[in-house]
Amino acid sequence: MPTPTPTGATSQERPRSRPALSPSRAGDYKQCPLLYRFRAVDRIPETPTRAQVRGTVVHAALEALFALPTGHRVPDRAAELVRPAWERVSAESPEAADLIPEDELDAFLGEVGKLVATYYTLEDPTRFDAEACEVYVETELENGVRLRGFVDRIDVAPTGEVRVVDYKTGKAPREFTESKALFQMKFYALVLLRTRGIVPAQLRLIYLASGSILTYAPDHDELIRFERTLSAIWKAILAAGATGDFRPKPGKLCDWCDHKSLCPSFGGTPPPYPGWPDLLSTEPVAAKENS
Repeated sequence: MPTPTPTGATSQERPRSRPALSPSRAGDYKQCPLLYRFRAVDRIPETPTRAQVRGTVVHAALEALFALPTGHRVPDRAAELVRPAWERVSAESPEAADLIPEDELDAFLGEVGKLVATYYTLEDPTRFDAEACEVYVETELENGVRLRGFVDRIDVAPTGEVRVVDYKTGKAPREFTESKALFQMKFYALVLLRTRGIVPAQLRLIYLASGSILTYAPDHDELIRFERTLSAIWKAILAAGATGDFRPKPGKLCDWCDHKSLCPSFGGTPPPYPGWPDLLSTEPVAAKENS
């Protein structure tokens, strides 16, 4: 389940962990190396948004839906899962609970319920079983690049074909965001190739706000090229990590950045560089980043 980033701990209080590459962190570095530093190295807390919390609750409800027996996954039962999903999310994240005042809760849950209802216009969950939902996946490439992330759902057909599914609670993407979404899905496909030895037959992105589906069929050679892309990103990250030279890359998304006040491009000063995290033999599994 995607979890809003906790805001109660400082970066010094949050545990350092062995560096790894996730779809979000790879995307951060491509967008702005300094943003990557703030999130992955300094680990500066960010305030969750209402949209992120809504997405978290939708994911929790759909996860609970697929935990039911196949014949019980009907729309009325899914609607009943919305409030318990909110209770679970708000209990695990006080920041999420604080973001939704009590007098706005019914309207908020109505928004979640509408997205869950839209799901039924795109798939019929009574016709198939998922192999797993909210799956933590991890692998290490031969060149030492460590990949990890959470997959919303993995389906396996009786004939063995694998489908990777991701729920998006926003609208269907424009060209830029579509490319970003496919980057995430190719990342998961590569991890499955390296952990299971198979190329997923289909990558499926389900856009609940617009009631649409984007599908993509990767091939083996494409994933090998994508592996080289990730390796190049990681090589650049390690070089920046050794020196602390994570440079800002101003762009259209800066106005939505939580760390704009710390960015030199806008007159800010980053905190002292804490150094690249030590390689640890063990670490807790990170919370899933919001989709």
